This record gives sequence, structure tokens and C-alpha cells, in this order.
Amino acid sequence: MILAKPEFHALLQATHASPHAALGMHPHTRGKGAGVVVRAFVRGAAECAVVDPATADAWPMKRLADEGFFEVFISKRPKVFRYQLRVTRANGELHQFFDPYAFLPTLGAQDLYLFNEGTEHRVYDKLGAHPRVIDGVPGVSFAVWAPAAKQVSLVGNFNHWDTRYHPMRSLGVSGVWELFVPGLGEGELYKYAVRDQGGHVRLKSDPYGTYFEAPPNNASVVCETRHFQWHDDQWMEQRRAAAGRPDRPVSIYEVHLGSWRRKPEDAHRPLSYREVGPLLADYVTEMGFTHVEFLPLAEHPFDGSWGYQVTGFYAPTHRFGRPEDFAWLVDYLHQRGIGVILDWVPAHFPRDSFALAEFDGTHLYEHADPRLGAHMDWGTLIFNYGRNEVRCFLLANALAWLERYHLDGLRVDAVASMLYLDYSRAEGQWIPNKHGGRENLEAIDFLRQVNDLVHRYHPGVLMIAEESTSFPGVTKPTAEGGLGFDYKWNMGWMHDTLRYFGKESVYRKWHQNDLTFGMLYQYAEQFVTVFSHDEVVHGKGSLLYKMGAWHIAEKAANLRALLAHMWMWPGKKLLFMGGEFGQSREWNHDASLDWHLCQYPDHEGLRLLVRDLNRLYTGDPVLSRNDFNPQAFRWISCQDADSGVLAYVRTDAAEPTCYLVIGHFTGATRTYRIGAPLAGKWRELINTNSEYYAGTGLGNEGARTTEDIPCDGQAQSFQVNLAPFATVIFKWVQ
Repeated sequence: MILAKPEFHALLQATHASPHAALGMHPHTRGKGAGVVVRAFVRGAAECAVVDPATADAWPMKRLADEGFFEVFISKRPKVFRYQLRVTRANGELHQFFDPYAFLPTLGAQDLYLFNEGTEHRVYDKLGAHPRVIDGVPGVSFAVWAPAAKQVSLVGNFNHWDTRYHPMRSLGVSGVWELFVPGLGEGELYKYAVRDQGGHVRLKSDPYGTYFEAPPNNASVVCETRHFQWHDDQWMEQRRAAAGRPDRPVSIYEVHLGSWRRKPEDAHRPLSYREVGPLLADYVTEMGFTHVEFLPLAEHPFDGSWGYQVTGFYAPTHRFGRPEDFAWLVDYLHQRGIGVILDWVPAHFPRDSFALAEFDGTHLYEHADPRLGAHMDWGTLIFNYGRNEVRCFLLANALAWLERYHLDGLRVDAVASMLYLDYSRAEGQWIPNKHGGRENLEAIDFLRQVNDLVHRYHPGVLMIAEESTSFPGVTKPTAEGGLGFDYKWNMGWMHDTLRYFGKESVYRKWHQNDLTFGMLYQYAEQFVTVFSHDEVVHGKGSLLYKMGAWHIAEKAANLRALLAHMWMWPGKKLLFMGGEFGQSREWNHDASLDWHLCQYPDHEGLRLLVRDLNRLYTGDPVLSRNDFNPQAFRWISCQDADSGVLAYVRTDAAEPTCYLVIGHFTGATRTYRIGAPLAGKWRELINTNSEYYAGTGLGNEGARTTEDIPCDGQAQSFQVNLAPFATVIFKWVQ
């Protein structure tokens, strides 16, 4: 045996940190003769030979261990040459293949430098598993970051999950381990066996994996994401042309894919990506929404997390199909004129042992100190945004979703928890920043970076923040000191408005400020007005059953009045599925929405109203163009709390268009005089009490004409019939 015994035993015990230095072909001088030595470690091999494919010369190798370790010295061949291994199995089967240890690293010094610097924006093309052809040989390259590991091996079905047979090469101080395996292809299951400094081996899925098998095994699957042929060129060009235009209409239908619709004839299973596409596109088109927003579809092991506890950040979940099926869904929606937004979760990750937590035996992706690295509310771990490679992982993750799957926006989850070091922590449970403050400076810097990169590489893509505090400048450009988001969810408006509508009508007069307070900060950010999934879970009840009323018809009337107010309030729109038809029971992620309710007038009336509100909002640019223009909103009546009346106008300086919105939120029927900013005829566009929407039909005969009677600070006014719990929308026509 030429190999030194310590190295020999290290290879047999899967503890050798530099396998390419021992395995493969190397120049060697034996006595007076120069030649090469070749070593191979092949599972289940009874015999092994080195073959020169150019000449068909073969050199039998000596078997040094029953585990399949072979060595041979080839004299008179002083230079390394291209070779293959010819292996005879114990059952007589013969296999000839290229040796994984005959190939140079697939990552260059520049790749590693940029990764360690945190500026390799396409690191997802470098780390992970990628089918490649190297020197004419097809195979798969594997690369993983585990800087504190003592040794890393690639395991899978191809080596019976034995950590000894595919040890990976350490690429020095980069912390990256790499191996190219000829002959492997798509569909192979694999994991990384990461041996820490204490000798403990952790089987880890690939952080950059593009596809995963189902729990409980959670293995990564070799999958090329670039096969899909896209047909959305027209949509993508239109999106680029819309870059920098926050005034476009945006009305978002928020969807949990696993429970929107199910297949009752097939054990109520969820629909696949390809099954749901046409159904969802038909429905969204009919309802007039401009975008669909999916709750997280990155791979996650636990259905009950709704996708918010991610273990496969680069992989669409296996639950509904393969990655190309998800691409097909996005492509199909684009061809139908529907944008696609995905919830993205860079704020935290779960503690599952097969995923990111303590990846190489150290706190690699997370902070070691639980005061920085442990999320108090969800029992998860917080990314270390100050570590270059972690930041690189997350920045590239956002870009990968946009490049690979043509997404039109990312809604960034739990931004508030990222911004503040003391988020949901008591005194003594957090560490101040270097200035002694509570802001997470590293997370703030990360958010600015990701927003700038998305806008640079993918103009027209929307970045949306779920942020519930008064942190300044969330939607201000980074060049002006802001975070750089396009939009921010208006959580304050949502909480205040639901608090008001959750009260019985007799008590509402003492809470009129819940409806008006939001205007004090409405134009501080570029807001999306939202009723999301968060409002209909954890015992909160459905949107319909939040209404402060005793019977279903009155609840439906309240919800109709609320939704019309929401659609006419400044800002983009988002509504979680089921809210549009008044789902009665609280949302259940394990069951379909109760679509059968649409046979009943109260529920179908709500759905028809939302459809008409979308048509109004998207059909008149005056509304969306002025979502963020404080000059285009004016109160008419916001002080008549006893009558439960709220009135305002939406207008436009560029053209003589004006909408008058009157909300009446008590159980009385009133004939009410309202001031009008313009004299003439006002057409009644929408009355939520219309019989068409399952109301009583009391309205205003289609229009009202002003009289020269001053009211509400206006020179003219008209009388309007206000049904109980109704919102009426008028448009000035002359």
C-alpha cells in the first residue's frame, strides 16, 4: 500500500477532510520509475481496474479493504491522464464510469470570494446541486457551505446513504465543500453528511436545494429548474414598462393554495399547480382582481405552519407538483393577465434537525446568542444578517424566485420582527445595537439591499412589507434613507376598522375615531389596505362573523358596507380568500373553502359586490392614480358619530372626476342631507343595500341632483336615503 495508513483509515472511517488529495490519480515516483498512482473507494466492488478510454489499456487495482478500497501504481505513465474505473460487482455485474475524484473544482476563486464577501447575487447557480457537463462528461456538481465542519460527505440512493463513499473536497478558507459526481442526473435523492468538530454527523438537506421529497425523509432531489419554456413575454414586457409607477391599480386576492379548492371526489385532496391554474385564473378574472398572492410555497415540513416555517428556501413545495409545474402555473396566470406575488420569509427559520439549524455543528445561519438568534413568538431561529454568507444566501434567494419563476412581487413576512432587536422581548432578553438603540441595523441594511437588488435586476417587480409599527420610511427609496419597499400593509387601518365594525351598532358612536384616525398617517407610506389570512385564524373567527350583529343578514350587510368603504379608501387592496363571499367558519388550512355558501343570497351578494368594486377600482385610473395623493382625498362628514355617518370624496386634479362615498353604520334608516363639492347630478354607482347584493333595495333612484343648500362646509348638497349598514358610492356626472 502506497497510501499512508492514517490517511487510509481516515478514508475508511469517513473522517478525511481532503479526499481528492488521496483518491483519484496522482503523479508518483516509485523507486527509480515515475508513474501515477490511482486510488478508488467504491461501494460493493469485488474488483476494480483503471481503464484508459483512448487506448483501452487496463490496469487491475489491488483491493486493500473489503469495503471496496483499491490502489494501483501505473509505471511509465508519468503524467495524469483521462481515465475510467471498471468495477465488477459481487454479483458479476460490470460497470465502467468516470471517477468523481478526477475532476477539478466546479467553483473558481472569484465565485468563492464573492460568496464570502456576500455579493455573489447568483450564488444559487454555484452552490447546491446542478446537472452539468464537465470535459464532455455529464454529471451533477454539489457544493455546500459548512465552514466549521470537520468533514462532509455526499449521501444518497446512489451510495446507499453510506457516508464513506463520496467524501467532499474542502475549498479552503471559503468554508465550501464540493464534489462533482459523473453519471448522476435529475431525480437523485441526496443529503449532506456533515461531521462536526466533535465527530457527530448530521444529515442535512441542501440549503440551496431546488426540490425535496415529502416528510419524514425530506431528502433533497436533484432538479434542473431551467427546462420550462415560458410563454409570457408580453406580460414581462408590460411589467417592465410599469416599473416606477406605484399608481397602477393593484387589487390582490390572497390565496392559500392547499385550501382554496379541494377535490372532494378524491378524498378531498388539494389541487395540483396545474389543476388549480385554470380554475383560479377563471375566478380571479371574473372577480376583477389584478394579482394573486400565494401564502409561502417554499418547501416546509409542517402543513400547519401554512408555509411560514421554511426548510427549503429555494424550492417550490412538493405538495402540489414539481418546480416546472409551479412555473407552469405562473406562466398560465400571466397569459391570463394576472400577476403573481409570493409570500417570502427571510425573518426566521424552524429548528428542524435536517435543515439550517446548527448546520455544521455551530450556529451557522443563526445567531449563537438566543437574545439575538431565537424568535420568542414562533419558537424559530433568526438569521444572522451580519454574516456575509447568510446575507448572500437570502439576497440570492429573493432573486432566484424572480428569475426562475417570473414572480411579479414578494410580500416580505414579519418585517417588524426584523427591524427591532426587542421585538416581543422583555427587558434583559435583548441586546442593544452598537449605538445603544433597539433597531436591528444589520437587518435594516439587508432589507435595503434586497429591495435595491430586486428593483435593479427585475424592474416592475413589487416589494411589499408586512410591517405593523411606525418605523419611518418603509416605502421611501433607499437613496432617501428609506427601506425601499414599494408598498406596506396598512395594519393600523385594519385593526382600527375591524374594532369599530366588531361592536354592536349602538356602541359605535363612541368609537368614530377608529374610522378617522387612519387618515392622520395615511399618506406617510404607500399603503396596501388589507384584510389578510391573519385576521381569520387562531380563534379570531371569519371576517363575516367579526361583524357586530346578531343574525347573518345583518352581518352580511355590515360586511358589504365595510368592503365598499375599504375599496374606496386610498391605497391598494388585498383580501384573503373566502372574505369575498363571507365564509362563515374560521379558515381551516386542511379543508376547502365553503363554496357551497354562494348558493345563498347573503353570500353571493357579497361576492357580486366585491366583483363590482374591483371593476370600479380597476376601470377608472382616477382611483389608483391617486391612491397616494393626499390632495385627492377630502372629508365631507366625519364628525356625525351619533348618526354613524362617514363621508368623503376621491377626486383628481387632472380631470373633473369626483366620487362621493357615504358610509352609514347604524341600524336606523335615514334620509340624510350631505354636502357635495360639485353642483349638478350625482349618479349612484354602487349601493351595498341593493337587492342585487341581497340588501333590502332602499336606494336613491339611481341619482341625486344638488340643491343650493349649504351643508358640511359645501355650497350645495342633496338628500340621500341611507339604509341600515350601507355604503353608497356616487359619481359626479355634470
